[in-house]
Amino acid sequence: MPNPSRIRTLRSRLCLLAALAMPGAAWAASETYQLDPVHTRVLFSVSHAGFSQAMGTVSGSTGLIEFDPDDWSRARVQVSVPLDRADLGDAAWNKAVAASNLLDVKDHPRAEFVSTRVMPRGGDHFDVVGQLTLHGVTREVTLAVTFNQLKRHPLPPFRRTAGFSATTTLSRAAFGIDAWPSVIGDAVQLNLQVEATRTREALEPAAATPADPASPSTPAQEPATP
Repeated sequence: MPNPSRIRTLRSRLCLLAALAMPGAAWAASETYQLDPVHTRVLFSVSHAGFSQAMGTVSGSTGLIEFDPDDWSRARVQVSVPLDRADLGDAAWNKAVAASNLLDVKDHPRAEFVSTRVMPRGGDHFDVVGQLTLHGVTREVTLAVTFNQLKRHPLPPFRRTAGFSATTTLSRAAFGIDAWPSVIGDAVQLNLQVEATRTREALEPAAATPADPASPSTPAQEPATP
């Protein structure tokens, strides 16, 4: 007579094997990482009347990154950037940039980016395409991303940490930020340095934000000549 305990054990093993063989099983490789707002920075530069490149940084960004380092095509990103923390190294200049005729931080305090697709470019390089909402206008933007590394952080609390670098160029006029054209160039160069730690939080489904019909139609990736 078959042993009931042995039969239950066999059934459990068969169920486990079946689950492992199914796509999207509990052992799926994709994991979610939370941006470290201290070690994530957005660096920006823009022409200052042709004399130099005015440079500044924004710290304190928050968001989530979901990815499988063996399959970047399934990666997803959601990021929120606090524009009131833009710092150009001078209090008067910071106030001018935050004013209503430029970033208008009072009415548009944050920039939001939600990825729509990821295109691997070989090795640790890929393009992240998504919707950037800035100054109340939403445009498609492509980030050229480099995956730096993924490993346990050497300092407490020793969390599993991922690092990325990314670049892109925006047209400020494409987002309705067109004041002072003779002093401030249109092309804004962005350099993002990102660290993110493993988290149990989950990304929310991406929601497409309609573009402002009154905004300029210039694509964000093709800035006009200053």
